[in-house]
Amino acid sequence: MKQEDTQLGSAKSSAIASDLPLIEAIHSAPSEDLTRIAADSSLTADLALALMKRADLPTEALEQIAKNRSAQNRKVKLAVACHPRTPRHVSVPLVRQLYSFDLMKLALSTRAPADVKLTADETLIARLKSVTLGERLTLARQASGKIAAALLQDEEKRIMRAALENSRLTETLVVKAVLKPAANVTLVQAVSRHTKWSLRRDVQVALLQTPHLSLARALTFACAIPSGRLRVILETSRFPEKIKNHLVRESEKASQGQK
Repeated sequence: MKQEDTQLGSAKSSAIASDLPLIEAIHSAPSEDLTRIAADSSLTADLALALMKRADLPTEALEQIAKNRSAQNRKVKLAVACHPRTPRHVSVPLVRQLYSFDLMKLALSTRAPADVKLTADETLIARLKSVTLGERLTLARQASGKIAAALLQDEEKRIMRAALENSRLTETLVVKAVLKPAANVTLVQAVSRHTKWSLRRDVQVALLQTPHLSLARALTFACAIPSGRLRVILETSRFPEKIKNHLVRESEKASQGQK
């Protein structure tokens, strides 16, 4: 008898939810009705966004929102992609439909799963060559560290310089950028004179590996490194042997002068 009462109560709640205006049903319907609401053809983008605020929203409802054409716009696509309960077979293809700045927001989201954020970064990096100069400049300043690192290779100096100032750029990413075969003279010189990055020892070591570093800056870095360690660093450097020997001698002089 109790099982029949439970089934009857569930049927009644569904019937009540179906009779409610959609806006009311979104806020008051039981969780088992949310998938049906998500598939409703009268669901607008604003209502879909309201529905996604439900803490008890099931995975199936998110799939239906992604399929519901009447509820689609940029905000909805981004919200579905960001939602931690969205299945990967829904969120990953959706990521590739997003605009550049929406991808940036997704990659910086605190809610989105790590693999979805990674997909957003990778998708945006693949698009950078087709993104306008103005958009690249904004991305260099505001996007994730990975995007900023990719933009360090940009041919436009102001974009590369803006990327160096990105607060999300890390020392590890700068080191990797400097050591890339594509790293040019402009990037190496900019990093070697940067008020922040030029003071980091790992960055200095990376700069000493490249043939683009000026002799003056190489001497500055070399004299701050013990000669024994400097020799090891220079073993893999692309400097001419004559320059390497000169740097080691100057490092030894600097060490002796400090004693």
